Amino acid sequence: MNVEAVKMSRDVVLFSLNLSTLLACTVLKLPQIALLTRTKSPKGISVRAIVLELSGYIVLTTYEMYHEYPLATYLEYPALIAQDTVLFLLILHYSGNLRQSLVYSLIYPLRLSVFVGGSQLLTLKSWIIDSAMSLCTVISATSRFAQLQCLWETKDAGQVSALSWAMSTYTCMARILTTVLTSGDLKVLLRFVVMTTLNGWVLATVVFYKRNGQKLE
Repeated sequence: MNVEAVKMSRDVVLFSLNLSTLLACTVLKLPQIALLTRTKSPKGISVRAIVLELSGYIVLTTYEMYHEYPLATYLEYPALIAQDTVLFLLILHYSGNLRQSLVYSLIYPLRLSVFVGGSQLLTLKSWIIDSAMSLCTVISATSRFAQLQCLWETKDAGQVSALSWAMSTYTCMARILTTVLTSGDLKVLLRFVVMTTLNGWVLATVVFYKRNGQKLE
């Protein structure tokens, strides 16, 4: 196989992975949002996990932009941030914290501007954004452990969408490959390896508790 054929195959694989990841992330949280809206119960869903996840998305997006990586490798994050925000507000609402939900929705634009301003400060020095990226992996991992802890404590995954977690696992696996094929950045690669493992763990836990719940019924 000649060099051009190899390059063409690589481009096709990369395009397919980027496209499938973007499409999956565009609807990734919708099954969870739909399930939460139907059951009207946030039991088993960790608010802390969502807040940590949002922070991780913002830092990762800033890091990728700073290093001028291809837009296709992180284009999905605005959609994920928007969906997580909706999910967070719904959890507050169904937890009986309607006033807190309304207050948060009013001050959200201000909070977002603070986050954006803070993310710009990260880019003042290369070592600052690199350190933030390392911290991002810890934050993202902590968000998954927070979700696992919530499941272990409630022993109920009836309100947690297995489909959303399955898509999360797939997109992280896809991002491992796209990182290898594009930037080869070890910090980004480490994050996606860790997140693939933890997303798979959360998915297995959700499936386990759902099956146990069905047996009890």
